[in-house]
Amino acid sequence: MTALYLLEPQASAAWYPFADCRPVAELRAGAWLIRERWEAIAQSEASGILGAEHLHGFAEDGVPAVHAPREIEGPALIGRSDFAPSGVRPELPAEAARLVNDGETVGWWVPAGARWEPGAAYAAEAALEGMVLHGSYDLITALEHLLVADTADFTHERGDAVPDGCVVIGDPTDVVLLGAAVEPGVVFDVRHGAVVLEQHTYVKGGTRFEGPVYVGPGCEVSGGQVTRCSVGLRSKIRGELHTSVFLGYANKAHDGFVGHSVVGRWVNLGAGTTTSNLKNTYGPIHLNVAGERVETGRQNIGTLFGDHAKTAIGTMLDTGTVVGAGANLFGRPQPPKYVPPFAWGFDGETVRRDGFLTVAARIMPRRQVAVTDDVRATLERIYQHAAAR
Repeated sequence: MTALYLLEPQASAAWYPFADCRPVAELRAGAWLIRERWEAIAQSEASGILGAEHLHGFAEDGVPAVHAPREIEGPALIGRSDFAPSGVRPELPAEAARLVNDGETVGWWVPAGARWEPGAAYAAEAALEGMVLHGSYDLITALEHLLVADTADFTHERGDAVPDGCVVIGDPTDVVLLGAAVEPGVVFDVRHGAVVLEQHTYVKGGTRFEGPVYVGPGCEVSGGQVTRCSVGLRSKIRGELHTSVFLGYANKAHDGFVGHSVVGRWVNLGAGTTTSNLKNTYGPIHLNVAGERVETGRQNIGTLFGDHAKTAIGTMLDTGTVVGAGANLFGRPQPPKYVPPFAWGFDGETVRRDGFLTVAARIMPRRQVAVTDDVRATLERIYQHAAAR
């Protein structure tokens, strides 16, 4: 069996706010996590993530151990976490080889008897389809490029019938219900991509899906328009959502527009929270991360919400806003375009460590996630690392 390891990118402002609080491999590119995309190529589950010290011991269901980069014995695949594979497993040569996409090395193949170490250079190459991600904002780009094919893959499965009282615009076989409960009055527009609803998801009447859309297990969709979105497990969504990624366990249970945004785990968006995703000049958007300018080359970016961030009711977020992990936004309707991790309002105060842990211990069991000693230790390390910014 081929072992799989994911090599995290070097720390940079481009991967803020998520590199503070989770491995890049655990971010969602299209319908799938980057790790899951590599697991499909390796045809095996990941054995480990080679990443930053503050994420060592990272505890989350399904996530392999995170440790420092080290030598790896073959047979193994080592994939870059900032590359989202697509397509099928390439034909691998007998000797050690680089996995290459458009001339750039995105991974390494190590056969039995060989060894990989950081900085290894192999002459042999094997081409791999997919896209290089240059920062957190490129999760939106990945959504635009990968979600159509990701959702189309599900149409080969035999899903449940569309319930009476729902409306399908396009081919009904592009509505894939895999154990989801759907009330009458839901509209499925699948002319531009399939709509996939996983098991134990509940959709209320008055919801309009415009594909491609993927909604993971155990979600609640309470009305509004959902267009070209990928929603991770156990999330609650309502209102107008467009071209946005929800990593999972997020709560947007009220009206408000979220567009071209990435919403981390355990984020709670207060009623009426709205993101701007286009400058009045229609020009390219740059991000401000603690005074460092990050050029995105994109015309549409809403807000990047780090894990455990929260917004008050009526929060209005400017184009290209970056909200650090654990930040609590309240006190005025429009926050600055850069909110430091664990900010408490906008007057320079910081969420206290014990307060953060107490709130997390209240929230996570509400979605049947136990706050074990390992999970608590992970939260403490994230706090110590991010709050030191």
